[in-house]
Amino acid sequence: MTHSGAHVYDPDRPAGSLHLRAARVLEGNWTGTSTVPSHGLYPHQWSWDSAFIAIGLRHLSPLRAQTELETLLGAQWGDGRIPHIVFNPSVPLDAYFPSPDFWRSSTAGRAAGAPRTVQTSGIVQPPVHALAAWLVHQADPGLSRSRSFLSRMYPRLAAWHRYLLHRRDLGGGGLASVVHPWEQGMDNSPCWDAPLSRVTPAAPRSFRRADLDHGSAEDRPTDLDYGRYVRLATDYRDGGYADGAGEFAVEDPAFNALLIASEHALAAIAQELGAAGTARHARAERLTAALVERLWDPAEGMFFCRDVYGGDGRGGESYGGDVRDGGESGALGSERRSPESGALASERRSSESGAHGSERGSRSGALAPERRSAESSAHASERRSRQSGAHASEQRSRTGALIPERSVAGLLPLILPALPRDIAATLVRTAGGPHFGLGGVARLAPSYDLTGHAFDPHRYWRGPAWFNTNWLLERGLRLHGEHGRAEELRAALLETADTSGFAEYVDPYTGEACGALGFSWTAALTLDLLHEPARADQADRSTQVVSHPGHRAFDRAQGTPPHTSHASHTPHTPHSSFETGAKGGDRG
Repeated sequence: MTHSGAHVYDPDRPAGSLHLRAARVLEGNWTGTSTVPSHGLYPHQWSWDSAFIAIGLRHLSPLRAQTELETLLGAQWGDGRIPHIVFNPSVPLDAYFPSPDFWRSSTAGRAAGAPRTVQTSGIVQPPVHALAAWLVHQADPGLSRSRSFLSRMYPRLAAWHRYLLHRRDLGGGGLASVVHPWEQGMDNSPCWDAPLSRVTPAAPRSFRRADLDHGSAEDRPTDLDYGRYVRLATDYRDGGYADGAGEFAVEDPAFNALLIASEHALAAIAQELGAAGTARHARAERLTAALVERLWDPAEGMFFCRDVYGGDGRGGESYGGDVRDGGESGALGSERRSPESGALASERRSSESGAHGSERGSRSGALAPERRSAESSAHASERRSRQSGAHASEQRSRTGALIPERSVAGLLPLILPALPRDIAATLVRTAGGPHFGLGGVARLAPSYDLTGHAFDPHRYWRGPAWFNTNWLLERGLRLHGEHGRAEELRAALLETADTSGFAEYVDPYTGEACGALGFSWTAALTLDLLHEPARADQADRSTQVVSHPGHRAFDRAQGTPPHTSHASHTPHTPHSSFETGAKGGDRG
């Protein structure tokens, strides 16, 4: 135990304990610089996996958790994007598809600033990284400060957010769009069926599916869908990874909720480094308002994806069915959005813009250059506005249409602290209702509507329950005062992790294991949930936890050099739940 009461890694725990078995999964999947999701099916480093893994690793080794994120962000592109896969050069090319020779990042991505010394994919995944970095820092602030962890991460994370908020605002409403289903993370969701129907699939003989070597075809995406995934990725690559030219662009509520949560975390990081985080908190709240305006359906009681290129192109109609377009998402909504999205774009350009190259020059640790960029002159802001004005005007006309499919992604904005209270309460009711059955017929929240036409309890992201989405729901329930429901979900997650062998995903009714076993983010988030009792009162006290012998024991056991931590630090008063530890795929 630490002085604050937090449980730590204890090598003397019973050999069969859930804590120790989860730690062994992470040990087994560690490569020396990062953690693979699973050695067989996913033998490289994945972006949002590493963020979730770092959140769990911080309880075992804050040093290893920092290294996890540092390795990932070391492969960041010059335009700010964090690629969804960082390839391990020692893994044979035929072990995974699409492999490095498909993505051709160092050549096809040259104009976008892809690194030359490491091979990556060219698409992204949900932006959990700033939230993960902040939580990792809190696990051992002394170590973090001695290694300049946050001051090295901050410029990279700021560039990542700038890329998403500027280059990926393809709908012009202030939200980031994904340009491939693999980017959203819920790769095979029925939410993508309608937008994907516009895509001509690649010829089946033009690629070989390595995923079928490790899983049943009945549980994986169909060959038709996979052909469309490959076509989209091929076109994106052949276009030099330029955004906005493809056939697929979707504003997803989970992707944007995680961006907003990480924007709150980035504000906390800025404050830790001596800058004011108020502008980022304000931006996060404006993005929350845009999320509600663009994706909330009050009649259905949840958020929906928006197909930016769908409908009639004016935002006045949806795909049909019983999902409406959100009340104010038509002409009136567009008119009301214009001043706000224009102000958001202007503020975004003036507060976060500047060449990524100049920000890379500040990565040695100083926050001062980032602050100078954030406080740049009105002349620079005006110049940027002139350069992007025509493009932004074109984007704002693409309001698209809501996609009438209920996905767990539509519940995940519950993680947002500025979400209106009535919307949060409605989401809780929807989660427990017939479509998701949480706390009732379903052991864990399914990835897709239990009553939906495409529901399948075992097929990838078309019904099975996943640990990361349920971990986020547990966090959101706790954030909005639903402690009883959160505790029930936490208990169900821990029991299911235990009985399923830390499965990749499970049958939402029975908890039957599906996909890979010994899955890293399942083990990592299990560790985080095991620390839940120590979080119950964190909203009322500082959560700065100093280094302790348990961390050093784990580092020694794994051959990691022990570190020296400085226990003294400046007291910090949490600004929001994302500044505390409080809880409030197919993958290409």
